[in-house]
Amino acid sequence: MLKRISLVLMTVVMAWTSAVAGDYDVLHDRRIQNPMLWADVPDPDVIRVGDTFYLVSTTMHLMPGAPIMKSRDLKNWQTVGYVFDTLTDSPKYDMQEGTVYGRGQWATSLKYHNGRFYALLAPNEHGKMGQSYIFTAEQAEGPWTLHSRLPHFHDATLFFDDDDRVYVVYGTGEMVELNSTLTAVVDGSHRQLFKREADETGLLEGSRVIKHDGYYYLLMISHVWAPGRNRREVCYRAKNIQGPYEKQVILESKFGGFPYAAQGTIVDSEHGDWYGIIFQDRGAVGRVLTLMPCRWIDGWPMLGDEEGRIPDLMRPLRRGEPTASIVSNDDFDNADRLGIDWQWNHNPVKSAWSLSERPGYMRLKTSRVVPNLYLAPNTLTQRMLGPTCSACTAIDISRLRDGDCTGMAAFNGDSGVLTIKKKGRSAVLEMSQQSVSLSDGSKAVESVKENVLESVQLTTVGGKTVTKVWLRIDADFRPNGKGGGNDMATFYYSLDGERWTTIGQPYKMTFDYRRLFMGSKYAIFCYATKKQGGCADVDFFRISSQE
Repeated sequence: MLKRISLVLMTVVMAWTSAVAGDYDVLHDRRIQNPMLWADVPDPDVIRVGDTFYLVSTTMHLMPGAPIMKSRDLKNWQTVGYVFDTLTDSPKYDMQEGTVYGRGQWATSLKYHNGRFYALLAPNEHGKMGQSYIFTAEQAEGPWTLHSRLPHFHDATLFFDDDDRVYVVYGTGEMVELNSTLTAVVDGSHRQLFKREADETGLLEGSRVIKHDGYYYLLMISHVWAPGRNRREVCYRAKNIQGPYEKQVILESKFGGFPYAAQGTIVDSEHGDWYGIIFQDRGAVGRVLTLMPCRWIDGWPMLGDEEGRIPDLMRPLRRGEPTASIVSNDDFDNADRLGIDWQWNHNPVKSAWSLSERPGYMRLKTSRVVPNLYLAPNTLTQRMLGPTCSACTAIDISRLRDGDCTGMAAFNGDSGVLTIKKKGRSAVLEMSQQSVSLSDGSKAVESVKENVLESVQLTTVGGKTVTKVWLRIDADFRPNGKGGGNDMATFYYSLDGERWTTIGQPYKMTFDYRRLFMGSKYAIFCYATKKQGGCADVDFFRISSQE
C-alpha cells in the first residue's frame, strides 16, 4: 500500500513539474533553450535522413555503447538504439586485469549511404590501439552488425564521396582511402591534408567532414594552449579532397557562464537551413550539446548568431512533436528487456541480473567478491540532467547477505554514495564520499578513499525489521556566475516512501578527464565484499528535471 501511495505522490509531483515546464515552453514559443541537451553527450556526430536527425555520442566504459538518438525538431531527442551491446576484445571491459574507465568507445562517426547506416569507432583501450570498427545497419535503431576491423584512427570521420569512394579523416588532418568493401586501407593512400599554422599551438581533433557546393569542409576542435587563447572550432576547406586546404575559425564563443564550446558538426534541414551542434564542458554534469545557426558566409560555415555567439534560444525545426528525453523512469515491469536509457558500468554479467525472477523488480545479484563500488559488476546508470534534477529509487534489501552493499550514487571518479551495508543480521545506511585512484596503463583500480559522513542503523522501525529503503539524490548544475556550476548533490532516505530525511552533507560533484572522463551519472548497484549469492531487488527509478 505504501508503495502505491508513494508512486502516486511522485507521479503528481512530476506531472506538476511537467505542466510548469509546459507553460514556460508556451511562453517561449516552444523554443529550444540552450544547452539543447543539458546532459553528458560528448563528441557528437549528427546526420539527417529524410525528416529525421540522428545523433551518436561517446559513452566510453558504459554498455551498451555508442547510443543512437533521434529527433525531428532538434528539441525532443530520444534514444532509439546502440551500435553495440558489449565490447569483448579485452578482459578489461569485464573489469578484469584492469578497467576501461575513460577509454572504450570514443567519438563515433555516423553516416548514411545508399540505404544503409554506418558507424566508425575506435575504442581507445590501452594496448589495443590497432583497432577501429565499422558497424552497419539498415535502420538506425539496429540491429547493428560488425562489418570490418581497421587500423586505429583517432577521432575519425567516415566520408562517402559523390563518386562512391570512401575516406577516413582522423588525427590532426590525416586521411586514408578505404577499398570499396570498407574492409581495408588502400595502399599508398595516406595523406597529411594540411600543415599546422603558427596559431595552432595545441591539439586538433574531433574530425567531421561535410561536402557542400563543391567544397570539402573539415571541422575540428582546436585546443589553443597559449595565454589569452581558448578552445575553438576551426574549419579547413578545399575544392579537392586531397587539398590544398585553407583555414577559418568558425566559432569562438563563451556561453552561459562556462568556458568556450568546440567539437561537433553541422547538419542541414530538409528546407536548406543549416545548424551547428557543438558540445561544451559544463563541469560535473559532463559535456553538453548546444544548438546554433550555421550561416554560409563567403563559402564558410560560420557558427553562432550574427555576433558569432551561441544563442540562448533557438526555434525548433517544427512544432507539434511529442516530448521526448534521453533519460526515463522505470518500473521494471517489462520482463523481456531493460529500458533503453540504462547503461551498465562495463560489460554486465548476464546471469547476475533479472527482470523476471521477481516481476516488477530489477534483481541485481552479487556475482563476484569485490572490495569497492568501482569494481562492482552490473552497476546500472543513467545520465544526470541540468539545470537541476532529482532521482529516487526503492530497494528491497531482504535478500542481502553479510558483507553485501547496495544503494545509489552520484557516480564519477569522485562520487557521493548512499550505501546500505549488511552487517550480520543488521543493516546500516551510510552517506559517503568516495574517490578512486586508477593506474595510468591498465586503468586498474589501485585504491578507493571512502569518507563516511553519516550512518543510520536500519535494524528495526516500530519494532519491525527494515526490508525496504527509499533513496533520493538531488543535483544542481546551475551556473554560479563565476565560470563554473554549483555542481552540488544532496542526499535523502526514507523508510516509508513519504517522509524524506537528509543524510550526510551536500556533495560537490566534479568532472575529471584523467579518470572516468565522463559526466556524473545516477548509479544503482549491488555487490558482495565477503561471499557471493545475495541480491537486491530494485522496485523503480524516478527522475525529473527543471528547465
